Amino acid sequence: MAGYLLFATERYALPILAPLAEALHASGHEVAAWFEDGAAGSRLPGVASVGLREALAMRPQAVFSAANWVPTFLSGAKVQLFHGFNVQKRDSARGHFRVRGMFDLYCTQGPATTAPFQAMAAEQGHFTVVETGWPKLDPLFRDDGGASAALRAPAAGRPVVLFGSTFTERLSAAPHLYPQIAADIAAGQRYWLLTLHPKCAPELFAQYRALAGANACFVEPEQVMAAQRAADVLVSDTSSIVSEFIVQHKPVVTFRNRVPQPHMIDFDDAAQLPAMLEQALHPTAALQAEITRYADAIHPWRDGRSSERVIAATDAFVSGALGTLARKPLGSWLRNLQIRKDLGYWGPKG
Repeated sequence: MAGYLLFATERYALPILAPLAEALHASGHEVAAWFEDGAAGSRLPGVASVGLREALAMRPQAVFSAANWVPTFLSGAKVQLFHGFNVQKRDSARGHFRVRGMFDLYCTQGPATTAPFQAMAAEQGHFTVVETGWPKLDPLFRDDGGASAALRAPAAGRPVVLFGSTFTERLSAAPHLYPQIAADIAAGQRYWLLTLHPKCAPELFAQYRALAGANACFVEPEQVMAAQRAADVLVSDTSSIVSEFIVQHKPVVTFRNRVPQPHMIDFDDAAQLPAMLEQALHPTAALQAEITRYADAIHPWRDGRSSERVIAATDAFVSGALGTLARKPLGSWLRNLQIRKDLGYWGPKG
């Protein structure tokens, strides 16, 4: 029975890894999780949490990372799952398409991600690429045990609006839209689900949590997928949640998106929020076509089985069916030394 290790450094990785853990258990595999930094102390239901020494002793067949890095001195294939979509917060050299020389297999989300990574793999040779879809989105397309229905129930027939914001201060809508969101919640014509990126400022969390009541609910990071499934419309900014939500073919309203696109209803005057919501709740045929086009480019998989494809791709890599890789570049060895230093690990006697 093969053992697999899940690795994360932030709480927002938990919804990415949870469906994969379920699929691994269903396949009869042993699975454990190692959480560092911002994810330290987190847990996944039914998954044993381990530390550095236990992870080393486990000698996993593969390590699935929902972070930008992975401890390269661990046993097994290093598999990159991504912690979000490419939403162009920064240039490609620093963002989504940056290859750090740590991973053996990239499990891409859809054609828009697969093509650039395949081109880099062909050029560099030290990793391979398989398009699997993204495990985080599996719950959007399968039975979630009533979690989304429970979030939607208090709306009592009203439209449900989800608000989610990035933590990047210069891009975040949360400080700017708070008065308008609070006013809309007070009016009570719509029901709001409110969430913030775990890295947002504590004072923002306090403000938005205080809006919960008969017309709104604050949603914790672990509930975000159920909230996306429950909502009719998303209000956001330049956050990865925009792409996650639109995969369902539902409209999104964005406030000062860094790179506004035809599938978004983008605006820059906070006072326009009610009007933007009305547009989103009654989308034109042209807007709906753009939503579908974009969604199918970034994540055409709508069967809720991306986790199973990740496992199959990993098993194929481990078996040698995907070929052999070139040596990792020098830079990866330097990063490995930095990771060892950060973790305080220098080998069996370290």
